[in-house]
Amino acid sequence: MMSAQANLKLRELEAGDDDKGFLDLLAQLTVVGEISQQQFNDRFQLLQSKQPDYYIVVLEDVDKQRVVASATLLIEYKILRHCGKVGHIEDVVVDDGYRGQKLGQRVIAALMTHAQSQGCYKVILDCSDSNVPFYEKCGFTRKEVQMALYMTARQTA
Repeated sequence: MMSAQANLKLRELEAGDDDKGFLDLLAQLTVVGEISQQQFNDRFQLLQSKQPDYYIVVLEDVDKQRVVASATLLIEYKILRHCGKVGHIEDVVVDDGYRGQKLGQRVIAALMTHAQSQGCYKVILDCSDSNVPFYEKCGFTRKEVQMALYMTARQTA
């Protein structure tokens, strides 16, 4: 459990964060798979080349040198809304030992600031029903329905 005096730093994802538990953190959210350091570095470089439209923010426990929270914002360029931009939030996760400390709200707020600075007219996300109250605390409202089609399932059908 995080102490009340934890030294947390909000920042963008960095190249060495695979050594600071970033992949382990993501594994608390969903399947990560086996990723080598070279694969991580290659993907990190690709994501860096997509700045500011692909933005990953993390919270690091500086004393433990561990990434303890993360979230991603993707910016979609539209023809609609006068060629506007929409932010999409993905991969929001807070380490089990640090939950209940409003760290999720901190990373969401950082993404919202970035989206606003990039001229997004709205920010959207998909979440499970159990996470709706959290996102409502962050200012989001329930709207419409999420649909998904996983390509691996489609290929085997």
